[in-house]
Amino acid sequence: MKGKTGTTMGRTELKKVVVAGGTGLVGHHLVQALVERKALVAVVSRKPALAKLPKGAEAYGWKDLPALLEGADAVFNLAGEGLADKRWSPDRKEAILSSRTESTRRIVEALKWVAQKPPVLVNASAIGFYNADGQSLQEENAKPGKDFLAQVCDAWEKEADAVTGKGIRLVKLRLGVVLAREGGALPRMAQPVRLFLGCPLGDGRQGFSWIHIADLVDLLLEAASNINYEGAINATAPKPISHRAFMEALARRLHRPLWPLPSICTRWPLKLLLGEMAEPMLLRGAYVYPKKALALGFHFTYTRSEEALEDLL
Repeated sequence: MKGKTGTTMGRTELKKVVVAGGTGLVGHHLVQALVERKALVAVVSRKPALAKLPKGAEAYGWKDLPALLEGADAVFNLAGEGLADKRWSPDRKEAILSSRTESTRRIVEALKWVAQKPPVLVNASAIGFYNADGQSLQEENAKPGKDFLAQVCDAWEKEADAVTGKGIRLVKLRLGVVLAREGGALPRMAQPVRLFLGCPLGDGRQGFSWIHIADLVDLLLEAASNINYEGAINATAPKPISHRAFMEALARRLHRPLWPLPSICTRWPLKLLLGEMAEPMLLRGAYVYPKKALALGFHFTYTRSEEALEDLL
């Protein structure tokens, strides 16, 4: 029986949805999926006039947020500056942090003015939350790491925590490396391999916890519509592998060799080129396991990197 939150048999119908950060790689795919499901989608953007959205979605400025949230069935927050777009100067690090915490804070503040509040906020986070040293699996109950990315994720999630206890279900999806054909990490990783310049970075033993874009969109939709999803949930395929193993699978898919370079031959050039971001972005990585999503019955279409690469390349 359908109630005030739009639930039927433990599920929320997504008819009217607000998406912050809907113009990025993940946001674009999510908005497309929502439109295909006949949802009314409002995308909140800093530059709504320039937003390129699928037909059926509309872009609005942040000033319109309270009105957009009124009566919405869900709000997704994917907003944030790209981590790998520029070298990490002090100003860039501040932009990475503030773009995430401020967008989340604005949503939380706007919700105070909404009479008929959306029943769920799905707020993005990232697996940068975890300690990336070692080979042990990181599940949702693990403590945060201590580096810059962990601090960003922890602050990001704490801003979202402010909605709890206000009748709004909060899901904090900790995204892994998103694999998609048109953007993100995969094209950048595939290009040197295509040019016969591919090699593992560092010692290659760092964790590579990934998720296919199709599975991520399905998980985002399930997190919003299924009332059993709550709290931190890892958005990663159930079989995390090492960076070296992923590069080997990528090379096989592209029918190219990998150069077996010593760790020092990639580690120091990357540090010189990229500075502080080299370690957390490329040379370290956590092995993250989606324990809660699996326990809730979520079905991953792509569980092995070979399957994902076959589909995307």
